[in-house]
Amino acid sequence: MIADHGHPSRIGWQLPPFYCPFDRSAVHAEAAELERRAVEWIDRFGFYPDATERVWGLATHSADFSCRIIPGGDVEPLLLFIEWNYWANAVDDWQDSATAISTASITDHSIRLARAIEAPGSAMLPESPLTAALDDLVTRTRALLTPFQLRRFSEGARDWLFGAGWQAANAERGVMPSVNDFAAVGALANGTRFSLTWSDVANRIHLGPDVLYSAPVQAVTDAAGFIVSADNDLFSYNKDDDQQPWEQNWINVIAHQYGCSPRDALPEAVALRDRVMTLFVRLRDRLAKDADEQLGRYLASLEHYVAGSIAWQDRAPRYASPRNRNALPVAGASFGITWRDTPSDPSPLPPPIPALARWWRHLEG
Repeated sequence: MIADHGHPSRIGWQLPPFYCPFDRSAVHAEAAELERRAVEWIDRFGFYPDATERVWGLATHSADFSCRIIPGGDVEPLLLFIEWNYWANAVDDWQDSATAISTASITDHSIRLARAIEAPGSAMLPESPLTAALDDLVTRTRALLTPFQLRRFSEGARDWLFGAGWQAANAERGVMPSVNDFAAVGALANGTRFSLTWSDVANRIHLGPDVLYSAPVQAVTDAAGFIVSADNDLFSYNKDDDQQPWEQNWINVIAHQYGCSPRDALPEAVALRDRVMTLFVRLRDRLAKDADEQLGRYLASLEHYVAGSIAWQDRAPRYASPRNRNALPVAGASFGITWRDTPSDPSPLPPPIPALARWWRHLEG
């Protein structure tokens, strides 16, 4: 499966059992065809500079991710979302590629990307295969999405870019954020609203702004985003553990704040994640009681977002055979994760972390 090359893992390769009381097997019926079409699009623009970069780009398994979090949606929006994910991972890898890349460089690049999405034709990016691919994505996206959906998508992209800039600034200053700060901001870099906009489009979910942006619905959405982000920090830990300064992730943040090793921080990271999962289930159930058909489908899409992300990462070579330990992705690599039926921390009470505890207020009323 996986082997240590050069340095051992700080947390080991066997991840703790996952608590996820949702269907983990769902995947879109057209997944293989969608992946074929997406790879054809990638090769048409040629945004990987060589064969090695291409094989690592495809090792993100972005098609599998998209088809697991949207297992029943319309094909054409889903294809566009898959292509956005391959493109975004290429940009993300550039942002993570070297500690020498400055906060100023990432901030400048991020604002140019944001304006390219919101104001196409602004000519703020240099000519390149990635820019040409972005222009194609933006043109097709603007033709497909409603103005409201496009606004949400733009906000989601800004979340991702803003979160990446914050993490770059911390690294440049040599700052490991506090547990509360990371809980409040860290999930932005995973682009929850970026992904969920496409889930709504492909699933034909149309929530009015008064519902979508209501405090309880935003709370359940943020809780789902936190869970997905925390899980990603588990799966990607060994991919990034060669970075100096240490990567900002849920495990390292906890280890830093409490003065323990990453291996000792791992159970606490999982316990807090499980506690939020319990909150997510309870809040989803409360909202579902009075939900109309559209809100009910939105809540179901959040379940797919959480469960599909786990199933995808378990088998994605990007994580299961990471580049800092392998010359090329290992076919069939997997963490071989296990599951548990109950949370590792069964407490129904909010944790002593204000950025997380605020969600518990929405269980009442």
